[in-house]
Amino acid sequence: MPHHVQREIRYNFEYDRRIRACFIGAGGHAYRNVYPAFRYAPIDLVGVCDLNLDRASQFARLFGGERAYTDHHEMLAKEKPDLVFLVTAYHPDGRVQATGLALDALAAGAHVWMEKPTAASLAEIDALDEASANAGRMVMTGLKKTFFPTIEKLRDLVDSEEFGPLTSINVRYPQSLPPLGERSDLVKMQSFLDHIYHPAAILHYLGGPIERVSYEWEGRNGATVTNIRFRSGAIGTLHFTAGQSGASLFERVEIIGEGANAIVDNGSRLTVYRRASLPSYGRAASFIQPDEHAALIYEPEHSLGQLYNNNLFYLGYVPEILHLTDAILSGGEITKGTLGVAREIMKLFEFYRHTDAGVVATL
Repeated sequence: MPHHVQREIRYNFEYDRRIRACFIGAGGHAYRNVYPAFRYAPIDLVGVCDLNLDRASQFARLFGGERAYTDHHEMLAKEKPDLVFLVTAYHPDGRVQATGLALDALAAGAHVWMEKPTAASLAEIDALDEASANAGRMVMTGLKKTFFPTIEKLRDLVDSEEFGPLTSINVRYPQSLPPLGERSDLVKMQSFLDHIYHPAAILHYLGGPIERVSYEWEGRNGATVTNIRFRSGAIGTLHFTAGQSGASLFERVEIIGEGANAIVDNGSRLTVYRRASLPSYGRAASFIQPDEHAALIYEPEHSLGQLYNNNLFYLGYVPEILHLTDAILSGGEITKGTLGVAREIMKLFEFYRHTDAGVVATL
């Protein structure tokens, strides 16, 4: 089955069965991007928890939550949710608050959807994995990039005979890496931990597990260029473009197959360069290729009030939640945003945290 499929969206009120859910966290990101996604998912929001009761109460009123709490243990005990959403911040020492909250939700018998980052160490990922297995409940990290329609289409291309298997990939993303001497401090690594999940999720989704890595580091702004060898044999680069303009193209992904390549710019514009030969050198009078070799360009229109040109959809927020709710309602398993994928991302994080520039490491 293709990874990118057109899906008819149902609205929340159209579902016959909805999942009893609680939400821990009432911040700006959740307000903009996660709570609004429930309009298109089978979610019955029964409880909202935040340390600020007034904020929790306002969010409950705005988004249809039935009750507000400041103590998540009390909420879990009283509401007995089947699913808990976590969008929280960091402990003062830089550890991820949601990691412990996920363990509490699993102990209460609930599935978990948590915003990235999942944790701050491999050991914490393994503890979550063990708790998930013991509870018989799923833990999903919101790896939204793997739900972009454009990135799902790249995966379909990689799997197609016409494009050929992935031979190389380049992911460009604006992120700074602190100096090696500061990386033992999770507070100084917070931005890097927060954002490495995005490009690393794309690399894993398209290229599979990474076998070998090394990087070069630029000291003025913390930019890096990383060379990657995947277990599949494909190669790649991860370019952290710290120092780029705030008015620049934000991110880019390019994949190369066998005689074909494709580029996604800013997550929402996909250009597919189909197999074609160069015109005869020194003889061709026109740059126009035959129609069957011409590039294909996909991008949303922004004139109509459609779902596909709403960032809740082309940035993957609704599709990632539906991936988990579909699995819960069907009794199936998630295949994206798993703890296994989070573990691969954390391997890459710990590589950067402990390894100096120029050193080749096996993950």
